[in-house]
Amino acid sequence: MANVPSAATDNAPESIITSPNATVPQHVAIIMDGNGRWAQQRHLPRLEGHRNGVDNIQRIVPCAIDLGIQVLTLYAFSTENWGRPQEEVSGLMRLFTLISRRETANLHRQGVRVFHIGSFDGVSAPLARAIQDAVVLTRSNTRMSLNIAFNYGGRDEIVRAVRELMRQDVGPDDITEEMISSHLYTAGLRDPDLIIRTAGEMRLSNFLLWQAAYSEYYSSPKLWPEFGPDDLRLAVESYANRKRKYGRL
Repeated sequence: MANVPSAATDNAPESIITSPNATVPQHVAIIMDGNGRWAQQRHLPRLEGHRNGVDNIQRIVPCAIDLGIQVLTLYAFSTENWGRPQEEVSGLMRLFTLISRRETANLHRQGVRVFHIGSFDGVSAPLARAIQDAVVLTRSNTRMSLNIAFNYGGRDEIVRAVRELMRQDVGPDDITEEMISSHLYTAGLRDPDLIIRTAGEMRLSNFLLWQAAYSEYYSSPKLWPEFGPDDLRLAVESYANRKRKYGRL
């Protein structure tokens, strides 16, 4: 990932795209990193950092809509996060349940369609119901799609897809990239054009491994609770002025 400075500006230009041939990414995925560090810097419990991180989604979604982004995917909880202290995991489940119930109506009013990508294995029943209710309520919305990657892991997703193909008696020589793509959680959605990671980190952390083959990357030094609309605009500007080659000249 290229480490691109993303200091917010008070007077961001109305047009963020400087190249005449630039385009806005249709699918943006964000690895929301730095909640714990944000809390530690303020001598607060880690869960308070997660709370502020979830609240920050309220700032980013309207900005993404205004920019013309069609699909926004947020990495909320990975399959590896189960290894965190039980108190933190339980707190996260309660927090995400509360936020999901609280924010679904707001997302619905904005015309956002909510999807869940990941497994419900091990997810608390109240949270699973809250996510499913959000998906059902917003299923007819068309303004923007919001994918919540919760209990998601890229390797696990690929393994699940291959197992499904094997259960369908697809022969090994008949398996194609298109078949695997059609059995991923993101089946029917375009691959991410741009993947953003906050907190200055430079790794994918098992996020959209298959789908990210030719995604552009952007790393922001901002911790996720501090990553605001102007930072998203700068990331989109960086993308818009790149030339995507897909392995070609």
